[in-house]
Amino acid sequence: AMSRKLAEDVLAAAREKGVRIALAESCTGGMAAAEMTSIPGSSDVFDRGFVTYSNDAKREMLGVSEATLAACGAVSAETAREMAEGALTASQADLAVAITGIAGPDGGTAEKPVGLVWFAVAARGHATHAKHRIFTGFGRTTVRKAATETALRLLLSSLGRGHLDDSTM
Repeated sequence: AMSRKLAEDVLAAAREKGVRIALAESCTGGMAAAEMTSIPGSSDVFDRGFVTYSNDAKREMLGVSEATLAACGAVSAETAREMAEGALTASQADLAVAITGIAGPDGGTAEKPVGLVWFAVAARGHATHAKHRIFTGFGRTTVRKAATETALRLLLSSLGRGHLDDSTM
């Protein structure tokens, strides 16, 4: 319910500003795009979503560099930034958010625990920003839902609506 309200707010703010949106999703598997497109009339704002789950997909669809993946890994600020920028390049969108993380229950390490998710926001003509959240103590589904909600909040914030504070981001 929270995500739907956020998605409605994102669409309204983007519509007001004439901004089109793309999403690049890994660990959320298209959940953010599904949330946006569940709302009637979203087609005038939402351009496309990329579900780039594998490293090959990140390279082939979004242009994430092999060097970045090798040096930093798929779950990193660098990869998130390249995903978001690649989504802009490969779309008609003005604004893109990327999501890459470890939803679990497996795949975590000491440096990159289960629940670690990196987000990046790219907008044409602006610097790309990445930030992370760690959604600990939750199962896979909750991590994915929380990451989707965070991505929508980032879009809203980028569109000049809503405030990012420590509790939301």
